[in-house]
Amino acid sequence: MPSPAPVTLTIANEGAMTRFGAALARVLQPGDTVLLSGPIGAGKSHLARAVIRAFIGPDEEVPSPTFTLVQTYTAEGTEIWHTDLYRLADSSELVELGLDDAFSSAIVLVEWPDRLPAELVPANALSVNIQPGDTERIVTLSSPSEHWAPVLTELPYV
Repeated sequence: MPSPAPVTLTIANEGAMTRFGAALARVLQPGDTVLLSGPIGAGKSHLARAVIRAFIGPDEEVPSPTFTLVQTYTAEGTEIWHTDLYRLADSSELVELGLDDAFSSAIVLVEWPDRLPAELVPANALSVNIQPGDTERIVTLSSPSEHWAPVLTELPYV
């Protein structure tokens, strides 16, 4: 079966990005990995926080994992891992953190996935590329996995 076609969205502002994150959170389940790419300041962390807050509550503090590499959360029995690999010194750190195990049992949000060794990237990952426009963000969702076909065609985008 062919890969689902990529979907490109224009996200008008931070509020729309927060609503998009909440919509994405509604379809995520344990074992799902979302790879968040784009330049510094594109909105990767904002989107990750919106997804996490959709699970744990809108007023919860969601610190950046830039220095810790990983922040974990639990909501309704589901573990959520938020990783920022920008400062990753060596890929062996990922194994030490247990990220390879999290891919199969948790919802994992990965910022800077280009620093993830290819052999560790889950085959069913959803790629979310965020590019800044003049005032908006251009978001492209893609995956080689049929697992994401319903999401790419039916997710209620904002």
